[in-house]
Amino acid sequence: MEIVENENQVMIRQMVRDFAEKEIRPHFMEWDETQEFPVPLFKKLGGLGLMGVLVPEEYGGSGFGYNEYITVISEIAQVCGSIGLSVAAHNSLCTGHILYHGSEEQKRKYLPKLASAEFIGAWGLTETGTGSDAGGMATTAVKDGDYYILNGSKNFITHAISGDVAVVIVRTGEKGDSHGMSAFIVEKGTPGFKSGKKENKLGMRASETAELIFENCRVHKDQLIGEEGKGFIQAMKVLDGGRISIGALALGIAQGAFKAAVKYSKEREQFGQPIAKFQGIAFKLADMATKIEAAELLLLQAAAMKMRGEKMTKESAMAKYYASEISVEVSTDAVQIFGGYGYTKDFPVEKFYRDSKLCTIGEGTSEIQKLVISRELFK
Repeated sequence: MEIVENENQVMIRQMVRDFAEKEIRPHFMEWDETQEFPVPLFKKLGGLGLMGVLVPEEYGGSGFGYNEYITVISEIAQVCGSIGLSVAAHNSLCTGHILYHGSEEQKRKYLPKLASAEFIGAWGLTETGTGSDAGGMATTAVKDGDYYILNGSKNFITHAISGDVAVVIVRTGEKGDSHGMSAFIVEKGTPGFKSGKKENKLGMRASETAELIFENCRVHKDQLIGEEGKGFIQAMKVLDGGRISIGALALGIAQGAFKAAVKYSKEREQFGQPIAKFQGIAFKLADMATKIEAAELLLLQAAAMKMRGEKMTKESAMAKYYASEISVEVSTDAVQIFGGYGYTKDFPVEKFYRDSKLCTIGEGTSEIQKLVISRELFK
């Protein structure tokens, strides 16, 4: 499979690269240290059309496809994984859920605001006691006339505090019933809806992660996405695209760590020559480069199938699984190439190393991706 970038990708790559160097690189370690979620930065990203990459122009978006989307996420992640993660979560989860499953009225109401970053989006599926066992969720929505009353909480939610609107999947039927869950759009300021504890994380520290809490939160039936009982099915389809997002994020982190390692290996001298001349380093870099290209090909395959409207559950799971695993491997090897300096915050590879691990556990662990792949193989 030959990788040929289209004109949009070339233009977008340079635009994102320039923006990241000017607006992200000077501040990313400060944001990481303080765990600051830089809302003004995302407003600027919205102005460039990068918060609505996949949203059609008629709804205020950029109207691009998944090839361009992979370019955006991976380029940002090469500088800062935290910012890449938040851009990915906003685009593929909250915005994506409304784009692919919302009513026309919901699309026209929310997509322009999300695409411009007037609204920051959150998406809530995970709960404290259930994790990946979404069928056992405890958060409920009980119908009361023209309203639903939501009670419960969601955790590990990106943008739970700063988000202006959230798409949440809650139980409207029996536990364990895949047709017993429904998706709702809930706006910040809705009585009974608030954020909770902010997580203090190892990596991705500038990407805000916290709880969403519902206490007798009244949501009008017009905020139901699709039909009652379709929320879980919608969420699984959203996560197919979400796997491409996390795969692109992992790819970008690996690319950033690799580029830093190559640069350092050319500059660092030992025994009268750059360490890049030593076979042990050169072979390690060759392995890293090969893994990165393989991950990119898997992502492009999944993206092509997604754009053709084909079922790509297996392919997206493979892409996410492999890209996430090699992100950790490449980042680890980059730290090794830097030696003691790689363990300090004076060089970027320690942050790539910390950020990379989230890709193997966020939005479905690598073990879950292998389960998805194996199930698809034996159908």
